[in-house]
Amino acid sequence: MTALDLSRLITAVADTIAAHAEELTVLDQAIGDGDHGLNMKRGFEAVRAEAEAFSAKPLPDALKAIGTKLVMTVGGASGPLFGTLFLALGKEISADPDRANLTSAFGKAIEAVAARGKSHVGQKTMLDVLQPVHDALAKGSSLAEMADIADAAAEATVPMKALRGRASFLGDRSIGHMDAGARSTALLVRMLAQTIGDKA
Repeated sequence: MTALDLSRLITAVADTIAAHAEELTVLDQAIGDGDHGLNMKRGFEAVRAEAEAFSAKPLPDALKAIGTKLVMTVGGASGPLFGTLFLALGKEISADPDRANLTSAFGKAIEAVAARGKSHVGQKTMLDVLQPVHDALAKGSSLAEMADIADAAAEATVPMKALRGRASFLGDRSIGHMDAGARSTALLVRMLAQTIGDKA
């Protein structure tokens, strides 16, 4: 991945989050603190502001720098979780990853997010999107297929009862609402798939 490719990815992701900030806020207002959209927009705009500097780094260092920036700027519970995802991915990925390395690194990053959030799949969190995407990656699915899987996985959080995070305090009242973190994760997966796919 060239510096131009990475800069293009950063810009595309930041644009996507900004475009869906209101949607994410509405989702979070139903079962959370109502600040997910604003927090995510602020964090990824901060990353975009340094896209040129991040893109000049080797991929592992770039991912770690992005993770650090997200921890510092997103705020709430999402900052540490999304930041951890990128930080852990940066620690495990190679500068020029093949599918096997990417799959392994992504798996380790998901484990780090689970540990940070003291959560696991099935508790109505971003993990409910991350894990199916990882499984698809491991099976050799295409980028388009992984994007569809991410969207379906986010939709599948609607009937779930939240067992972690702010939404867990609502108990059964959390049922019937999509998890905002799962939705924002699916948005990231789709934009990454589309941007990389366009380049491929």
